Formats: sequence, C-alpha cells, structure tokens
Amino acid sequence: MDPTAILDMAVTIALILLSLSFLLTIFRILRGPTLPDRIVGLDMLVAIAIGFIAVIGIKTRYALYVDIAIALGLVGFLATVAFARFVLSRGKTEDDILTESRNAAQRAAKDARRAAGNNGKGNT
Repeated sequence: MDPTAILDMAVTIALILLSLSFLLTIFRILRGPTLPDRIVGLDMLVAIAIGFIAVIGIKTRYALYVDIAIALGLVGFLATVAFARFVLSRGKTEDDILTESRNAAQRAAKDARRAAGNNGKGNT
C-alpha cells in the first residue's frame, strides 16, 4: 500500500475522531451542570482545536501550523487560568451552595429535635 494513501487515511480518521470529540465537548459545555464543568469543556475545546490545526498541518505539510498551534495552546492556558481565578473570586460554586443549604436544613432539623426534647423534659 502507498504511504501517501496510508497518511491520507490516517488524517481522515483523525479528523473524524476530532469532530466527534468536538461535538461531545460542546454537549458537555451546554449541559454543564456547573461552571467549573463548562470551563473544563472550554479548555478541552482548545485542545481539540490544537489537534485540528496539527492534523491540517500534517495534511498540507505547512510548518507554520505548528507555530499557530503553540500560540493557541498558550492563549488557551491563559484563558483557563483567567476562568479559574474568576470562579475563585466569585466565591461559591453551585455545589458549595447546595452543600450549604443541605447543612442548614440538617442543622434546623437537629435544632427542632433538640427544642422538642427540651420542651418535653421541661413539662414533666
């Protein structure tokens, strides 16, 4: 088999797999459920885009694509760090809020049981 045909087939398979991973990542970003999940999804999109650029660079045999992929990797890293700082400065995530509300409900139930126990002991 011709090496060029093998390379073309490998590039086609790689592009199909990257397209599939792109669609799955978009689904994860839209579905969430939390902001950190979406941030990781956006970071994954950058990695997939770097993969697309690398495969296209292999297909066209144009070396400038490697430089573009490196630059995109740096920008993607900085964007992820900025998003992480945003989440930290924002304070609480959705998970933190749910955990706090569960803890508050448990404390309220415990206080109600304690109050009911004190009322029963004080009346006898």
